Formats: sequence, structure tokens, C-alpha cells
Amino acid sequence: MSYVWMVIVGFVVGLIARALMPGEQKLGMILTAVLGIAGSFVAGFLGQALGLYKAGSGAGFIGSIVGALILLAIYGFVMKSKNKGDGDAPNQ
Repeated sequence: MSYVWMVIVGFVVGLIARALMPGEQKLGMILTAVLGIAGSFVAGFLGQALGLYKAGSGAGFIGSIVGALILLAIYGFVMKSKNKGDGDAPNQ
């Protein structure tokens, strides 16, 4: 049952992160949930590295949103540079 809650909370965190990030993100429902879950992991790892969380403790709801925003910014940067490189190839 905890996995179901993890997916539900991850989806909500992903939706909030997408709403807070400016611009359009083309992610489906599954990738939005994955974004939220991964954001929670990123927030947990960064929080432990900075000494905000004890080892083994998870990130909170706000921390998860911040982690998801970080991942969403990285995703946007990668997709922007990928799309920018597509137009540079000469037509043959």
C-alpha cells in the first residue's frame, strides 16, 4: 500500500512542480509521477549532503517539490539544447 501512496504523492508533487515552473513541459501522467518521486529522492540526497536531513530520513513535501523543480529545470535545459542542435544540420 505504501507504493500506491508514493505514486499518488509523487504525482501531486510533479503537478505542483510543473505548475510552478514557467513554460510548457510536455510530460504525460506517468512521467509527472516519476518526476515527483525522483524529486523526492533528489531532495533527500541533497538534504543529507547539506546536513538538513539525517541519514535514512526522507525529504518533506516542500523539499520534494524543490527536488522536482531542479529535475524539471535540468530536463528543460537538456531538451532546449537538444532542439537547438537539430536545426544546425545542413540539408542534403
